[in-house]
Amino acid sequence: MALHLKLSPLNDADSARHARRAVIASTIGTMIEWYDFYLYGLVAAIVFGKLYFPSQDPYSATLLAFSTFFLGFVARPVGALIFGHFGDRIGRKGTLVATLLLMGISTVLIGLVPTYNQIGIWGAVSLTVLRMLQGIGVGGEWGGAIAVATEWSKFKTRRGLAASWPQFGSPLGMLLAVTALTVTSYFGSPEWFETIGWRIPFLISSALIAVGLYIRLGVLETPVFQRIQEKKQIVRAPVVDAVRGYWREILLTCLIRTGQQAPFVLFTTFLLSYGTSNLGLQKPFLFNCVLVAAAISLFTTPLFGYVSDRIGRKRMYLIGAFAMLAFAFPYFWMLDTKIPFLIVLAIVLSLPIHDMQYAPQAAFIAESFPPSVRYSGSSIGYQLASITSGGPAPMIAAYLLHAYGTSMAISAYLAVIAAISFISALFLRDRSRDDYASNEGWVRDEPASLATNAASPSVQT
Repeated sequence: MALHLKLSPLNDADSARHARRAVIASTIGTMIEWYDFYLYGLVAAIVFGKLYFPSQDPYSATLLAFSTFFLGFVARPVGALIFGHFGDRIGRKGTLVATLLLMGISTVLIGLVPTYNQIGIWGAVSLTVLRMLQGIGVGGEWGGAIAVATEWSKFKTRRGLAASWPQFGSPLGMLLAVTALTVTSYFGSPEWFETIGWRIPFLISSALIAVGLYIRLGVLETPVFQRIQEKKQIVRAPVVDAVRGYWREILLTCLIRTGQQAPFVLFTTFLLSYGTSNLGLQKPFLFNCVLVAAAISLFTTPLFGYVSDRIGRKRMYLIGAFAMLAFAFPYFWMLDTKIPFLIVLAIVLSLPIHDMQYAPQAAFIAESFPPSVRYSGSSIGYQLASITSGGPAPMIAAYLLHAYGTSMAISAYLAVIAAISFISALFLRDRSRDDYASNEGWVRDEPASLATNAASPSVQT
């Protein structure tokens, strides 16, 4: 039995105020969750290999550390399935509170895990379990955050900009994670950082959880979800309905992310390992470069979201995928010169180029699913890319570098996945002008014999 709420309709002023608060809540909550997620990746690149896999050679230790990083990505589709179901069944708001708690508690516990020298292999096992819980939390976060931020009439013609703000939470979380690690590293020696210092940013997450919960608990359920409740269009099995009826959109959602997510992981996480181990660069220098890039991304993310409202989601996305393809070889060429100016330029340019896809992506994907399965469908497609693209990216890059001994192999990898994004985006329909709040008028991907109800075959009555 689905939960049905009867709420008095809001006037225009109240609706606008709650819409703005919803965007703020989605952005801050997403920022906190990405802070937690990125923090693990950054520390895994520079510390975890030594602390939890010390018996391995440097190459194997790096691969093992990135393997635990990858497991967080593997768990993200699981989170999409679990929280997508509840987000489409009981509402967006309550589901997002649960994802924030799961992510935050897991992060704090990571900061308390003993090392290999203290408890042996159980340290790595504990990291793996907590990293998977992190992944489940993040996997359930994105679809709900985008729905909460966009399912308001105020954003009918500005949905690209509204949806870009939760995306804005990603560079903001990265900025906070890099800042926390950079500041912490100044309080002691490298040895101190590798034993105690790296734990402090994880423990700080407990304060961020409290802030995020306070903000999210004050947000109303979205008008679009209230509407499908009132019309009794809550589906019994939204995940099944999404996969059966909109498998094509799910597949294309996964594929368009290929040339966006993997480059981001390489530009932020793999960069630290590559820069320190292969180029002999100092960690503080790389941290500062990523910090500047993340700061610029705070402006380019909403900018490209806004541009997508003017020129269309698909067009903006295609421009971004092509730009990533063109940037694949110059990026590593600039890094490999070891010239400080060119290294800074490569890192600073990387995230804005990435944002040309990342900013319009949220609205582009969310608009591809009807409201009754929007949380489930968009989450599943979005998070499947974690397995096919983002998760394996640092391991693939490490393997290519080890096997071929040149960054040209990694550049070729970047070019191929950017091309996959470009081609896939050509096939995903731009629905930015369609009715975002209605289940009516949707053409399902399943055979006609199965489509007993074009809008929602398993609607609860």
